[in-house]
Order: sequence, then C-alpha cells, then structure tokens
Amino acid sequence: MMLDTLETPCLLLDAARMDANCELMRSRLKGQGVQLRPHVKTAKNVEVARCALDAADGPITVSTLREAEYFFDHGFRDILYAVGMVPSKVPRAANLVRRGARLATIVDSVAAALGLVEASRRENVSIPVLIEIDSDGHRAGVAPGDPRLLDVAGALGGHLQGVMTHAGDSYNCDSTDAIRAVAERERAAVVKCAEDIRAAGGECAVVSVGSTPTATFAPSFKGVTEVRTGVYVFHDLVMAGLGVCGVDDIAISVLGSVIGHQRDKNWVITDAGWMALSRDRGTARQKVDHGYGLVCDVQGVPIEDLVVADANQEHGIIARRGGGAIDFGRFPIGARVRILPNHACATAAQHGEYHVLRHGRLAETWERFSGW
Repeated sequence: MMLDTLETPCLLLDAARMDANCELMRSRLKGQGVQLRPHVKTAKNVEVARCALDAADGPITVSTLREAEYFFDHGFRDILYAVGMVPSKVPRAANLVRRGARLATIVDSVAAALGLVEASRRENVSIPVLIEIDSDGHRAGVAPGDPRLLDVAGALGGHLQGVMTHAGDSYNCDSTDAIRAVAERERAAVVKCAEDIRAAGGECAVVSVGSTPTATFAPSFKGVTEVRTGVYVFHDLVMAGLGVCGVDDIAISVLGSVIGHQRDKNWVITDAGWMALSRDRGTARQKVDHGYGLVCDVQGVPIEDLVVADANQEHGIIARRGGGAIDFGRFPIGARVRILPNHACATAAQHGEYHVLRHGRLAETWERFSGW
C-alpha cells in the first residue's frame, strides 16, 4: 500500500468506503422525498463535498463563515450557515451575498433577530433566516410551544425563511428504537413550529432537520423539506456504537508508528497521541468503550481487542481493552498501525490533508482547511 512512505501520524481516507456511505444516504433521503443538505464541517474539503452531493453548487450546510467562503469559491452557491448569527458577522456574510451566494443563517432570540435585521439594513442586503428550534433540550433553540417563537418570527419580518433543528440527543441513545423516537420528536417539534408560524400569518418555506442517526433511522419526514447530516460521509466509532454503521464502514483512520514498548505494563507506544486523534472520548458513554480509538493493522482490520487506552499530546498508548498480555513481536519499532476514530469531525480537524486510498493503494492527497 506504500503507507511506509508517509510520515506519521497522518490521516487516511478510504475513498471506496466514503463513496458507499455517500450513496447510501443520498438514496435513503431521495426515497423519502426530502432534500439532502450535507453538513461539510467534517469534510472541510471540496472533493469530499462533491462526493456527498448530486449537484455541483449545493445545497450545503456550514458551521463557520470560513467554510462558507471556501465552498463558495469552489462553486457552491446554496449555503446555510447553521450557527447563531451575531451582528458583527453580518458584513462578512453580506459580502458573500453580494458575490452571488444564496446564504441563509439562523437565530433563536428576538435580540439576535433584531441585530441581524439592523446589520443587514446597514449592509443593504437581505439575508434569509431560519429560526432554530430546540427539539430535545440538547443545545440552543426555541422550544415548541414557547410564545417567543412568534416574537422571533415577528422581529425577522421578511427575512424569515423557515425553521430548523438538530437532534443532538440522538447521540445519547442506546438502541435503534430510541433513535427512531428521537427522530420523531425532532420531526414533530419542527413541523409544529412551522405550522404555528404559518397560522400566525408568517412565511415558513423551509423545515429543516438533521443528525446522522436520525437521518438514518427516522420513520417519517412528513412535513420536512430538507435533512442536514454530515458525519455519515466518514462515519466513526460513535456511529458504529449507535448501530448507524459498521466498523467496516468507517472511512477515515489515523496512521501511526510504533515508537516504544512498556512490557511490564503491556503497552505499545505510538506517535499518534491526542494531537493526532483528538481528545474526544465519545464511546466512553456507550456499551463498548474504544478508548481514544480502535487499533487496526495496516490494511485497516481491527487487531483483536486493542485500543488506544490513553493518550498524551504526541504519545498514544495501545493496550488490550480491560488489560491483558500483548504479543510485542507483532509490533516492532517502526511498525505501522491504523486507528479508527471516536469522532470523525474532531479527529479530521487535527490534520491538514487526507491521504486518499483507492483499491488499497495511495492514490492522491487532498488538502483540508481550518479557521473560522
């Protein structure tokens, strides 16, 4: 595979797995009659985003204005900036609108709505806005039935385009049935809010939901116009723990080198610490805890029950899950291992490029970007 030519630690991307993941989600949502608006915060790369979409210009979801600018410069025109907007960011967003972007953003309060409307007036642009709905107490948003919803809608006036929510609680589920229940709660909450706005005489053309678990298992998208989902492109160990994917579907991994042994502790030391893997410990809350990542051989096949049990900045400590002896002969100094990540977004963010594998061989390198 020529992986011995790469400096470690580095990020690998299995293109065939990524392609299969993208096709599966496109097919599912097309069959449900809703539009896919991929979240590209995980990808941070144009080649990956193009794989996720059927159309060259969008629609996409972003979480930073840097992402919006990058993807606009690469031909994407239909962009939702899905983080609460503040007036100080409006001039930067307005510049994208003047350049031809169909950019929308979100708010969840009257203060934020009024600030956006006034800042847009000063910039002489109209920026469409979705009201963020809190469908599960997970994060930000207006709860269904809260009278503030209509206050926010009124403050937005002609800027109001619709409503959106994110079912973050789906990540805490312990069964597929539980994910389906969260998905229905997500759908019902945002559809009710849309209906309430329309009943009060407001416009609500967009009804947007999104998380990879609910996009995968939702029993219905009735009343929904679009689905935002992102980590499905790569998948990760948290998604595998939720039953959203199998370990064999995970498309990214970190290549590391064995740099030492602690035989009395049954540790193998690698150069892939938390600076390469991230400090995300998402599987600690699941039935199977993979530490900082699941250890695989150079072909990407998991090695027994070995995990990165602990991590320092530049050191990863491989041990057997639950303790036990390790065959150190399998891990000589300089040997390569691949580590599957807990959270694809967090791990990918540690790296500046993807080393792309096709048919088991290194094919090309794709740059990633960062910043806000």
